Amino acid sequence: MPTAGSECGSSALDQDHAQGHDRLKPIRLAITSPMASILEKIVERKRKEVALQRERVPTAALEGRLAAASGVRDFFGAVSRPGGVNLIAEFKRKSPSAGEIRPGATVEEVVRGYQAAGAAALSVLTDGWDFGGSLIDLAAARIAVPLPVLRKEFIVDRYQVIEARAHGADAVLLIAECLDDCHLRSLFREIIDLGMTPLVELHDEENLPRVLDLGATLVGVNNRNLKTMTTDLDHVLRLRERVPDDVVLVAESGIKTRADVERLEAAGIGAMLVGESLLKQPDAGAAAARLLGR
Repeated sequence: MPTAGSECGSSALDQDHAQGHDRLKPIRLAITSPMASILEKIVERKRKEVALQRERVPTAALEGRLAAASGVRDFFGAVSRPGGVNLIAEFKRKSPSAGEIRPGATVEEVVRGYQAAGAAALSVLTDGWDFGGSLIDLAAARIAVPLPVLRKEFIVDRYQVIEARAHGADAVLLIAECLDDCHLRSLFREIIDLGMTPLVELHDEENLPRVLDLGATLVGVNNRNLKTMTTDLDHVLRLRERVPDDVVLVAESGIKTRADVERLEAAGIGAMLVGESLLKQPDAGAAAARLLGR
């Protein structure tokens, strides 16, 4: 079977073994301006970060670490359980809109609180520039509790998927607006080939057919509009009607109260990804329990 990205030509996914590094070619974003301008900057920064990291740890050396990685936990099974809206509880240190969120908090403290509250799975931000995260945070969360863990990151390169698995990730986020069809498909397959679960996220509804055509069974809808930076919980409720019943839909952003969760449950939405609204509370674990009605 071809390696992920091989059919994309000389792209950010291809390995240039003769030169000892990956070729880089701009990824065409599947979205129009002005949202594209925000994502274009992020994607360009990520590609530079990956290139620098690859110089430190070549792809072959990183792949050599996969055999020692802990076994994959079933992320999809955890978030698709019947009986309510399953919580993917998130750890992040800061955000562009909120700044530093929980000064002095440790990953271990927060995720143990989430587990005690009944979270089905974890999400860990690993972007350092905007969110203050790292793969160290992901590995720490994975060790602290037995829940499956998602690497939440702006994924633009196969190298990042290998990094995720080498550090213990059980699932990886892909953002449809950040990737053209070829890279989206290639990275989706690479995640599956490494035994992990792809969570494919979109905001713009025109990207929904692209995501469903992949065969994605775990689809996230981001309720935050990057054009206006406004959040609308009704966005995922409107899209729910267009998503097949065998696809688990994950609501992302704008979920703050138990009433919000009850609206999602009434619409048949299977999971929610919540972080900032929990982390801003004095006790993030207790806030997660309240959100789940416990």
